[in-house]
Amino acid sequence: MDFTQAFDFSGRKVLVVGASRGGIGAAIAAGFARCGASVTITGVEPAPIEADQGRYPYAQLDVTDSGAVQGLADQYPALDVLVNCAGIGRRDEEFEPAMFKRVLETNLFGMMYLANSFKRHLAATRGSFIAIASMYSFFGSARVPAYGASKAGVAQLTKSLAIAYAPLGIRVNAIAPGFIVTEQTVRARADESRYRRVVERTPLGRWGDPPDLAGPALFLASPAAAFVTGVVLPVDGGYTAT
Repeated sequence: MDFTQAFDFSGRKVLVVGASRGGIGAAIAAGFARCGASVTITGVEPAPIEADQGRYPYAQLDVTDSGAVQGLADQYPALDVLVNCAGIGRRDEEFEPAMFKRVLETNLFGMMYLANSFKRHLAATRGSFIAIASMYSFFGSARVPAYGASKAGVAQLTKSLAIAYAPLGIRVNAIAPGFIVTEQTVRARADESRYRRVVERTPLGRWGDPPDLAGPALFLASPAAAFVTGVVLPVDGGYTAT
């Protein structure tokens, strides 16, 4: 393998689901674009944040709507890489049954809908499906029970899909971020004592930034990871190692 060309995605079609509000999805989209890929992003909003308007083709998509997911898939003749960053968490609200259901439908059911709808596209290119799990895939949280349950499900679904799709040449992997500076963690970062506790427990001594997730995504989609499937890769500065 020519490793100098492993991260050249020229001519490859990449769909990043859940990249409309900046954060992890937008950083991953930017990473693929810088490596030459033709990138499309989605979000539940009518348009992405102003900084990304016009930067990529955009499709409004609610991943909990299986018909809408299939409708988007029907617009694609083929796809090389699908990255699912769509996800929600509602701190201190998830014990309420309706919110618990909403979080699971978005974070876990949405992944299954995408996998079902885009399987033939990825099979046509022997492509890659990358999910976003979480450090909460591995341990619990008293404040986000639905988020933790859904992300544990994402981790296990990643492994099951990897086995099921391997004969089609599709690799399925997940990234498990730790504490990342995003819109979703604004409330947690506003709590100075909690912010410091995260820094002190994290061996690399900081919160992560969204671009920290781009490199792992590029690797998992690249020929350098040709023998990697069914992996849930922690990208957390060592937080889950402690």
